[in-house]
Amino acid sequence: MTIGEWATGLRYRYVPDHVVGEVLGRKWVDNVVPITLLAAVVIYLTATIPNFISLGNLSDISRQIGEFGLIVIGMTVVMIAGGIDLSVGSNFALANVTALALLNVARWPVAASVVATLGVGALAGLVNGLLIGFLKLRAFLTTLVILTLVRAIVEFLLQIYSVRIASSDVEAPAWDFLGAGSVLGAPVSVIALAAVALAAQVALTRLRIGWRIMAVGGSRRAAYNAGIPVPATVCLTYVVSGVLTSLAGVLYAARLSGAGPDTGLGLELNVVTAALLGGNSVGGGRGSVGKALMGAVIVSLLTNGLVRLGLESGASSMVVGLVLLFAIGIDVRWSKWRHRLRAKVYVSPAYLKLPPAPKFIAGASSPYAINDRLRDVEIIGMKEVDGPEDVILDEDGHLYCGVRHGEIVRFLAPDHVRREVYAHVGGRPLGMAFDRAGALVVCIAGMGLYRVDRDRKAQKLTAETNRSPLSIIDDSRMRLADDLDIAPDGKIYFSEATVRYGFEEWVVDALEGRGNGRIICYDPATSSTRTVLRNLLFANGVCVAHDNKSVLFAETWGCRVSRYWLEGPKAGRVEPVISDLPGYPDNINRGSGGAYWVALAGTRTPSYDLAMTMPGFRRRMARRVAADEWLFPNVNIGCVVHFDESGEILETLWDAEGENHPAITSMREHRGYLYLGGVTNNRIGRLKLADADPNWTGPRSYWGATP
Repeated sequence: MTIGEWATGLRYRYVPDHVVGEVLGRKWVDNVVPITLLAAVVIYLTATIPNFISLGNLSDISRQIGEFGLIVIGMTVVMIAGGIDLSVGSNFALANVTALALLNVARWPVAASVVATLGVGALAGLVNGLLIGFLKLRAFLTTLVILTLVRAIVEFLLQIYSVRIASSDVEAPAWDFLGAGSVLGAPVSVIALAAVALAAQVALTRLRIGWRIMAVGGSRRAAYNAGIPVPATVCLTYVVSGVLTSLAGVLYAARLSGAGPDTGLGLELNVVTAALLGGNSVGGGRGSVGKALMGAVIVSLLTNGLVRLGLESGASSMVVGLVLLFAIGIDVRWSKWRHRLRAKVYVSPAYLKLPPAPKFIAGASSPYAINDRLRDVEIIGMKEVDGPEDVILDEDGHLYCGVRHGEIVRFLAPDHVRREVYAHVGGRPLGMAFDRAGALVVCIAGMGLYRVDRDRKAQKLTAETNRSPLSIIDDSRMRLADDLDIAPDGKIYFSEATVRYGFEEWVVDALEGRGNGRIICYDPATSSTRTVLRNLLFANGVCVAHDNKSVLFAETWGCRVSRYWLEGPKAGRVEPVISDLPGYPDNINRGSGGAYWVALAGTRTPSYDLAMTMPGFRRRMARRVAADEWLFPNVNIGCVVHFDESGEILETLWDAEGENHPAITSMREHRGYLYLGGVTNNRIGRLKLADADPNWTGPRSYWGATP
């Protein structure tokens, strides 16, 4: 290794470029700007205003934040659905007048007054929702008109009831508690805000209605095509906004017990500013309750600080307007800039130098020399299957494979001519294995590990594992579980090729050449899942050894097969079995006579091996060249390698012309035959093995007698 190669290896090993892309992909990055702004506002106001953080001032501000935050949450719900509600200021004033009139003039009980006021808010929101959701009027203009109409109604009511409201003095402990009470030191308005925020967060992230609101905000046409009732969903968001605004009006009325013509004036500007400043999108489809609360705190502190600094109302409005302009700019530019930068840095090639490839040209003395052993294999199910990535046979000789359409197909013994859909599992079924009870356990890309029992009912076993302590991305969720095997104690060991990319993005992981794969263990006895090995180069192919003391696994981009010891003096250790394969290993399975088979999905090429030592070149290629023109690993020549316990190569089977099986990803030995599958093939192959045990089967090798 030259000094340059040594330095390049150190640079890409200890400088994790991909971390930048992973950080930019996290949702919490949206909150960096508002958090920074919040900290700046607090520091400035604390340094400028005496006793700004005193207990009394914080108590007063918290009550205002509680009321203001409720309106901001309502506005956020509307904005997530792609709308806007400019009528919140007038609705807030209407709620204030209604609550005071019902309580002080009509002498209604407190509970009845509160419920009726919320009903008035819901009615105002319903009017907005009907006009915007069902009549499809523009939200900006419609709510602006409603703002004017409701403000006129408020002024009319004040002319009639303002004097009577001001002169009335109703003794109602419950009403006083709403305005000035506290629970464990927290004002009632803050308690109400916390309860509403929790309910809204659960609804938006865990309930169907929340997903519908997000979908409608993302694309109303797509939501409609998906069967979502778009008009009703939009209408509901305005009703929610009306109710929460009225609740804030009730708390405000209880706190001040007064009504005036200036109540709620300009409130809509502050509310929109808070919603946008927290990081919620003005275009819909993106936002959260946490962001709404953060924006509410920033605007409340800023408004309170401006008042205490002695700024006139006009100057305060100007400052808030400038903050709104800043928030809109951040919403548009920060999002675009972040996604553009992430697209440039997320794919982060690493330095990967492989051992020299053994010679495998025809006639070479190497055990890998190309031959035509697979040229005349028998074809099963020609054009009847699409992408049989893995194949497996039960003790009765029935042949199973997973196909691209999310189905497991079975070809019936003995001639494998009759075909049926054994089970529909969804996703992309990949590696398979039979357990002791005869159920079929399947790795499904993007979904995790599933079990199909003999009644053909599919059951999810696991889709998550323990998260890496220092991982920035959430690597607990499984993206690409691809092969598995089952130990005698029932534990299932399976590989996940990459934690960064999905099934259709395997070539990106190949370009990156980084250890994104892992081996995971699922224990059915405890229903627990844990990661056994990390940082593997596209972990692919898992096989429990014949002695059941270790697990063999393949690393596709590492071109090697290794052993992980389960028990004995080497328990927990990894050691190489074959470290210099001429191609990219995929599934590994047992064979008769204590041997093993491994499929090579493609062969190594000098150009690609060289490119893997040039991460800068691959980085520039990923940025400047269209994905379909990248330098790809060669996956056009199929090969199967037969090896023993020590890693010695017994034989290789090639399809030199790539006609029968251009990319072999799996093989199974069964009663003297070798069955072949390929993720890009439209057939299954069968080859007679001259020296194989004609009575050997996979299920019997694992479980003895027929389950």
